[in-house]
Amino acid sequence: MTVATDNNYYSIEINNQHGAQVRNWLYFVCFLIFVMVIVGGATRLTDSGLSITEWKPLLGAIPPLNTAEWQVAFEKYREIPEYQLINKGMSLDEFKFIYWWEWAHRFLGRFIGLAVFFPLIFFWVTGRLENWIKPRLLVLFVLGGFQGFIGWWMVSSGLTERVDVSQYRLAAHLTLACILFAYTMWLARSLALHSDEPVNEAVSKFAPIVVFAIMLQIFLGALVAGLDAGLAFNDWPTMDGVIIPADLWIQEPAWLNIFENPKTVQFIHRMSAYALLILVLAQMLVAAKSNSGNTHKRRAIVLSVLTLGQAAIGVITLVLQVPLNWGVFHQGGAVVVLGFAVAHWRGVKFARYTAF
Repeated sequence: MTVATDNNYYSIEINNQHGAQVRNWLYFVCFLIFVMVIVGGATRLTDSGLSITEWKPLLGAIPPLNTAEWQVAFEKYREIPEYQLINKGMSLDEFKFIYWWEWAHRFLGRFIGLAVFFPLIFFWVTGRLENWIKPRLLVLFVLGGFQGFIGWWMVSSGLTERVDVSQYRLAAHLTLACILFAYTMWLARSLALHSDEPVNEAVSKFAPIVVFAIMLQIFLGALVAGLDAGLAFNDWPTMDGVIIPADLWIQEPAWLNIFENPKTVQFIHRMSAYALLILVLAQMLVAAKSNSGNTHKRRAIVLSVLTLGQAAIGVITLVLQVPLNWGVFHQGGAVVVLGFAVAHWRGVKFARYTAF
């Protein structure tokens, strides 16, 4: 048997301390991404996303500073279809309102980039990162930069021929943001202490399925937002007065309805929400009946409660015809559910398997 010396204990303590510092930094990045998603949702709901018609990664961080600069920005906005066909006659003060939402969204994106880059350099050069996490953090940084490009790709789709952005590009932008959030949460939880309680193998298999189901639901929700599909058919539990509405497949080819027919997109989003809820409740029941540890059972219960709450928020948002506060609440709730599901998955992934 090897006896640890005081120096070994000191080394372990320092490593644990460094791990906690990196973990807390990653939690902070998760929080920033969460705020980013909320601000992005508000930008969409206030129709502010096309107010800045140029992409200047560096100089764009400086907003207009005087009346002349505001007039220049406003004139550029007047050239796009959204102004000419929807907002013609908008005042400068009204333009400033939508401009500040989009500017805040982009500024927060830049801030997140800095909040990842500088601590990453610091932790790397001071030897506080273990080798296994270094390439993963580089992936996080590169994906964050790519997300900035996807954001502009989305905005550019609404500057020439459309009066809004493409729902496909909006869905890609939101989904990638949630992938970044989930990936960051996974890394953070990988640096945390985990329960050594056993987990039933069936419960462990449920966990990643739930995460991917939540991600799919977020993608479908982005399609709903991109088509403004939540502004119509606001009855529940029926839709357009019936359980299965008509005209779900009126476009040709039929598959196009899944992405471009607002009624079909909202119907699929509703049905997938029910399926997700059933899946999460099934995971909870399997965990409760198994001999998994109490930690895993509690997490399954909390995840079910969060999902039920998110479903309720979704119904309220729909019935009220997507007011700003409830729409943002619903989008933020989706990220909370995703984060907890990722933490649950990370907790059971390396737990000790056991039979029923």
